[in-house]
Amino acid sequence: MPETPSTARRIADEHVAQVAALDPVFSTRLGLRPEDDRQPDLSPEGFDALAERARRTLSALDASEREAEKEGAVADGEAVSRGAVVEGGDVGACAEAVAGAERNCARLLRERLTAHLALHEAGDHFRELRNVGSPLHHVRGIFTLMPTDTEDDWASVAGRLRNVPGALDRYRATLSEGIARGLLCAPRQARAVIGQLSAWTGQDTGGASWFARFTADGPERLRPELDAAADRATAAVAGFADWLRGTYLPAAEGTPDAVGRERYLRSARWAIGAQLDPAEAYTWAWEEFHRTAAEMQAEAALVLPGATVRETMDHLNRHGHAITGEENIRSWLQQIIEEAIDALDGTHFDISGPLRRVETRIAPPGSSGAPYYNGPSLDFSRPGRTYLPTLGQQTFPTWEIVSTWYHEGVPGHHLQTALWTAAADRLSRYQITLGAVSADKEGWALYAERLMDELGFLTDPARRLGYLDKQMLRIIRVIIDIGMHLELAVPAGSGFHPGERWTPELATAFMAAHHGSETARRTSEIDRYLGWPGQAIGYKLGERAWLQGREAARRRCGAGFDLRTWHMNALTQGSLGLTDLADNLASL
Repeated sequence: MPETPSTARRIADEHVAQVAALDPVFSTRLGLRPEDDRQPDLSPEGFDALAERARRTLSALDASEREAEKEGAVADGEAVSRGAVVEGGDVGACAEAVAGAERNCARLLRERLTAHLALHEAGDHFRELRNVGSPLHHVRGIFTLMPTDTEDDWASVAGRLRNVPGALDRYRATLSEGIARGLLCAPRQARAVIGQLSAWTGQDTGGASWFARFTADGPERLRPELDAAADRATAAVAGFADWLRGTYLPAAEGTPDAVGRERYLRSARWAIGAQLDPAEAYTWAWEEFHRTAAEMQAEAALVLPGATVRETMDHLNRHGHAITGEENIRSWLQQIIEEAIDALDGTHFDISGPLRRVETRIAPPGSSGAPYYNGPSLDFSRPGRTYLPTLGQQTFPTWEIVSTWYHEGVPGHHLQTALWTAAADRLSRYQITLGAVSADKEGWALYAERLMDELGFLTDPARRLGYLDKQMLRIIRVIIDIGMHLELAVPAGSGFHPGERWTPELATAFMAAHHGSETARRTSEIDRYLGWPGQAIGYKLGERAWLQGREAARRRCGAGFDLRTWHMNALTQGSLGLTDLADNLASL
């Protein structure tokens, strides 16, 4: 293999470097510039700068591909000649591997940048306010990615805290421009965020703010500086919440929850890296719903004979195995991950060195209700971390959470992300960070849950019912995410309000009837789907692509198919959109 990256990779890596210079959230996530105390520029001009960077990178990619077309015939002939004189064709195979990696990188870069510009040119950033994953959440989330080992690290924390007010002012300018243009989020999203900000400031409980608690472990010498900076950040967040309540929320009244077909398809493309056929996905999800509902009923009968699935889940919540206390559940989940690593290493995956290091943490107050994962820094000095939101809960039934930690940790998000990071010498940084497609990542993580079931890790009926319940959640997401935003009708034969059109209220009732989540979690989930259209469907659609790719590879290879080899090849190819994913997986 050549030591220097190919043309598309050079362009992609340069794009990563330029975006990292513009966006401190991204550079901090990568572990770059630890002394940087900037907050992201969330002004209209800041969003425009990122869009302009995307345009310039696309222009560079266009120019490189035109040049490659001119030189292609000569280059192909030279490659064939070199391959022909090497015994076994090793050089030819090497050249093909390089060309394949180049094509993957170029296709991903073009698709991601084009999808980004479609969102930007439609002005979607002017109304990007929701309960999870919005620019606002990066203003706080960036602190959880920062190193805090030395006084210099904490000095950078203090500087970044002092910059919170400016970041919120710039974000307010973007949302204000959205008001002026008539591009607003629905009131539901604004109200959800206002509630979260109350938790950030401590106003919901009357206790210390999240910023004060975060800086409590800082060095004593910097205590006055850290305390003042935390107070400044807290006051700015409280002021932003007041603005949302007093200015934005009244302006947003009347904005519908459903975003409509055009915006939905645009947003879904960003999530899955492909053009969505909503009718096909909606119909397929209903088929999955009925199949999984029957499987859940069969599993529930093993737990509580004669009871319905809902009754069985309520029974497990009241009488099943449970852990009490945040630290106890954190420690228990950490053990689940470590046991999975030990069991899978050397059998179905190769998990060595820094890949084995992943931490379980409790999510900070004011988070959404869903567990989540943050990947390691590029040098692994910051490990991958899974987060459990507790939402004030102190008792944690374990039947429903085991498969979730396979999803978030190993063999799910952590293993894929860590393997991408470890393969940085063969992949563009873009393929493993900025360009990573949500449906690829979430599809792998949902596949990881299914794999653990296939491998016999979920034979306990309660835990297996929990796994099926999580599968059902992802199926429900496809149905109601598409259904609510496109205002589709519930089909005949569904067994649930046939012929009625989806609304948030109907979706909430559907989830309550068929998924074992608590009220707070259901509310958070529905808010998330409505505020982040198209993202939630990527889990199940992505898993489908992974399964299709695996089965096609198995058929192609026959008795020679080796699952461990396939897994390792699949997890070191970098991210792909769903258009390319299944085809690439089939060829491994």
